[in-house]
Amino acid sequence: QVQLVESGGGLVQAGGSLRLSCAASGRTFSSYAMGWFRQAPGKEREFVATISRSGRSTYYTDSVKGRFPIFRDNIKNTVWLQINSLKPEDTAVYYCAAKETYSTTSYYTGGYESWGQGTQVTVSS
Repeated sequence: QVQLVESGGGLVQAGGSLRLSCAASGRTFSSYAMGWFRQAPGKEREFVATISRSGRSTYYTDSVKGRFPIFRDNIKNTVWLQINSLKPEDTAVYYCAAKETYSTTSYYTGGYESWGQGTQVTVSS
């Protein structure tokens, strides 16, 4: 399995931005579709965004469309989630995840095999 390490979380005021990073190691990064999920206190983990192996296809949950672009660099073995126009309800631990797939263009909202340890994002009002 690929190993994933997230970074970039922190405390930010409403309306602010952060860039979350997820560095992969151990396996060929370009073999994996990638996703970001989040878990708020007292809630279940939820899907946020996903990107295909090639980076050409992306998909977002409705609440973050237009605010949280996802992108990747298969040379740097990194996927990012740019989180903009933050709201207090975006407060959560954000996790990146990897799913090995033969398809270079498919994206996935579930079924991920590898997970990072998470990075905390706290948005103050």
